[in-house]
Amino acid sequence: MNRYYAPAGGLPAQTELTTDRATFTEAYAVLPRGTMTDIVTSALPFWEKTRLWVIARPLSGFAETFSQYIVEVSPGGGSDHPETDERAEAVLFVVGGSVSLTVSGAPHTLGPGGYAFLPPGGAWTLHNTGDEVAQFHWIRKAYQHVPGIEPPEPFVTNEAEVVGEEMPDTKGAWTTQRFVDPLDVRHDMHVNIVSFEPGGVIPFPETHVMEHGLYVLEGKAVYLLNNDWVEVQEGDFMWLRAFCPQACYAGGPGRFRYLLYKDVNRHANLSLVDFGPRAR
Repeated sequence: MNRYYAPAGGLPAQTELTTDRATFTEAYAVLPRGTMTDIVTSALPFWEKTRLWVIARPLSGFAETFSQYIVEVSPGGGSDHPETDERAEAVLFVVGGSVSLTVSGAPHTLGPGGYAFLPPGGAWTLHNTGDEVAQFHWIRKAYQHVPGIEPPEPFVTNEAEVVGEEMPDTKGAWTTQRFVDPLDVRHDMHVNIVSFEPGGVIPFPETHVMEHGLYVLEGKAVYLLNNDWVEVQEGDFMWLRAFCPQACYAGGPGRFRYLLYKDVNRHANLSLVDFGPRAR
């Protein structure tokens, strides 16, 4: 059965040590679950009975393509106007409670493991009509339109309906649940779930143009981030700049799983490059 760690809020006791695993470098950041306390929550316009932890936002010179929130909606809360940026596409992934989501007039109920893709400019609402607090990840990206290619349609599913694909030569120790076809170039971001059985590894330092957000849903592992091996556990968030070397070793005792964001399927943005006067 799948587990989904979510923040509990609160504050550490005054007697606790201040030193922790929180790290921000030029190549990566680690936000341990202990950093997600009551005093760092935010509110949003047009949302009622809602608070959120902002765990990623575009930063010049670091990761620049996405934002990620962990949203907590109390019973009776939610929004009829959740998104204020018409450029924003989104993925919602529920980790606690349930939410009532309406997309283009169609109602859906999402419980733990529920997943929704919301294209830019679409009409949607979200409310907690249950009796317990609901928690979900909200990953947002400014959609990169391409002339002649229509944006993808919205869809709603649950991870229980998405089979994990074995990575080559791993005998199931490393699998990825892909919610969209990697070759569908309408999509310019992927949000997948990556799982490792005890002993599963990424056996080389991946170094690539995609930026990453990795939220650990379950278990613990040791992760290579740039030059550092960092121990991470469920509830931790890793934020990786493009080309940051990365690898993983899942030592157990149970499964290690994380929600993974990456930007895909688009030309590199050249708008910040100054080529000077045109040659004649």
